[in-house]
Amino acid sequence: MTRFRSLATLETKLTRCRECERLVEWREEVARVKRAAFADQDYWARPVPGFGDPQARLLIVGLAPAAHGANRTGRMFTGDRSGDWLYRALHETGFANQAESVARGDGLALRNAYVTSMVKCAPPDNKPTTAERDACFHWIDAELTLLRNVRVLVALGNFGWDGALRLLRDRGHAAARKPKFGHGAEVVIGPYTLLGSYHPSQQNTFTGRLTRPMLRDVFTRAAELVSSAETSRR
Repeated sequence: MTRFRSLATLETKLTRCRECERLVEWREEVARVKRAAFADQDYWARPVPGFGDPQARLLIVGLAPAAHGANRTGRMFTGDRSGDWLYRALHETGFANQAESVARGDGLALRNAYVTSMVKCAPPDNKPTTAERDACFHWIDAELTLLRNVRVLVALGNFGWDGALRLLRDRGHAAARKPKFGHGAEVVIGPYTLLGSYHPSQQNTFTGRLTRPMLRDVFTRAAELVSSAETSRR
């Protein structure tokens, strides 16, 4: 497990990472070619660190930055439709001060929540390889180590679910049998509670597989669990 003194120190080191050649080439190519709608913008085109409250009790685990979302803006789930869904749900359940997330410096702040991803660079077709996933794992592992108050995790999609289980297993907390991913799945593992949600990707939201009430319900449950964790510490 990589050790860092603070989230700020971790972010400085992370954003300089060039370990995975394929991902470096892709994130920088996307920034050169750009999407027509963003032709006049400078892309971030680096690994994207987590974002949120350092005292968070809720950790939200996604897959990776979107090529023209976080890879452009430099903040997780910012500047794309997945982020529109996620931050609206967080706002509705008290974790965010506003429902919109369009750019760094737009005033968005999270309370008691921290958003991150298993892979820190945008992958081609949104599909990191197993080797890339494993090479990147130490970053999120270090984030959870620094987020000492986290007791609830929401995994967005099966990729995030498997990653969250690995995070907890590496801390000595493992279920007797691997819990099955599903929307609304809930499992207690050691001192943590893991919740599952379909990823707010366009593939899921456009087809109706994930609706706004479904996503809000997951974070309503997360808020209940966070409140319970806070009460137990008093």
